[in-house]
Amino acid sequence: MKSYNVIIIGSGFGGQCAAINLLKQGITDFIILERREFMGGTWCQNTYPGAAVDVQSPLYSISHEPYDWSQMFAEQKELNQYTNYVIEKYKLRDKTLTNANVNRIEWDAASQRWQIELDGKEPLDAQFVINASGPLSTPVIPNFKGRDSFQGKSFHTNNWDHDYDLRGKKVAIIGSGASAAQVIPAIAPDCEHLHVFQRTPHWVMPRADRVFKPWQRALLRNKAIYKALRTFIYWSLESRVVGFKYSKTMLKLVAQREAEKHIKHQIKDEELRRKVTPDYTIGCKRIILSNTLYPAFCRDNVTLHSKEQGIEEITATGIKTQDGETLDLDLIIYSTGYDATDGVISYPVIGRGGKELGAVWSEFPRAYLGTTVPDFPNLFVVTGPNTGIGHTSAIFVIEAQMNYILSAIKAVRNGNAKTIEVTPEAEDSYTTHIHKEMNKTVWQSGGCNSWYKSKSGHVIAMFPGFSFTYLRWTKNFRSADHTIN
Repeated sequence: MKSYNVIIIGSGFGGQCAAINLLKQGITDFIILERREFMGGTWCQNTYPGAAVDVQSPLYSISHEPYDWSQMFAEQKELNQYTNYVIEKYKLRDKTLTNANVNRIEWDAASQRWQIELDGKEPLDAQFVINASGPLSTPVIPNFKGRDSFQGKSFHTNNWDHDYDLRGKKVAIIGSGASAAQVIPAIAPDCEHLHVFQRTPHWVMPRADRVFKPWQRALLRNKAIYKALRTFIYWSLESRVVGFKYSKTMLKLVAQREAEKHIKHQIKDEELRRKVTPDYTIGCKRIILSNTLYPAFCRDNVTLHSKEQGIEEITATGIKTQDGETLDLDLIIYSTGYDATDGVISYPVIGRGGKELGAVWSEFPRAYLGTTVPDFPNLFVVTGPNTGIGHTSAIFVIEAQMNYILSAIKAVRNGNAKTIEVTPEAEDSYTTHIHKEMNKTVWQSGGCNSWYKSKSGHVIAMFPGFSFTYLRWTKNFRSADHTIN
């Protein structure tokens, strides 16, 4: 069995940031495990038409790795290039094992190490494990009646089949969230007809994108100017927390009013306006940024099916709707999201005394700083429970988590110890505080049901406050909150 000081599971931005920080601390005895045949995570995997980031590129990037972005909101191709630029710069391919799907990890009390079982490969062990598999890595397809009977083509947006030519085809896309909002305008002109099945409408706001002119790109190559733009974007986005948490009135008067104007400006048909207008407070579900979604809905070859016209069953030839319509289809695209709350980690994790993380999280996933759990020593979860951010860059939070993870590893190494583990009291106090604060937010009380919530009704995906608050907490390592042996 091959042994490592640290094993990182996942090679997206979370895994990359973990590896880079280990290298900066002089820790080189680690390996990254990637279940796919290629590295890079979300922006290398999600290649569906129209894929792009919804946070401004200068902020949606690693803080110490600026990039020569071509536009304000980077598209998938450029994000893929950036991801690979980071991988190459830090020679992370040399530290990665691809096609390494983790089946299970288990704490071995005798050796005080984690045992990692892989599909078809020799097992590994490590003193520390950093899970960076990401919350948006396990796609979900609901079990619609007759789903497996469809004889046409079907796939999830996460696994887009580029060999399939949808030009002139009758297509249905199930879902109307962030991915669907990008796919729909991209493929609508090519389809003979596109049917969009929307369970709940999202609020949509204009996307203030811009392609950088050559002189602007030249200016942004200056690190000081780039940093100034990044700082400006950060603080302009951070102000949104005031609405999300402290003032629904502000949300409605400013953001919701702008979203309502967006509907009126882009859609003339009153019935279509009704279908796309949500009945909950803006921000309760993820806000979509798009200038092209509503015009796509207005096309003659696009039909938007609201909840009342939803899916009764999937048949061999297409979809039968709840209002009795039968649709013949060539392709069904599932844009039905991910197991991002209850399925934060997709493989079994067995901790101290045989405790299974899935059982510990049976009510709802919980972790100290969204990162560590009692009875699971030396295990760190990147983008774990309540670390999501609805207003700014997820990479900012990932980098903040690295402060805590590296501090914990240092505490073990500097104390000539073997393990570190958060105390049950510290985790419980933290989680209680998080959900008390969550009750003040639009995500909990905005009148919607979103993927931010677990089956228990707790909001698990989001952090209920300013991102700089979370950054401060991760920098302030509390030894008293941990047992170090």
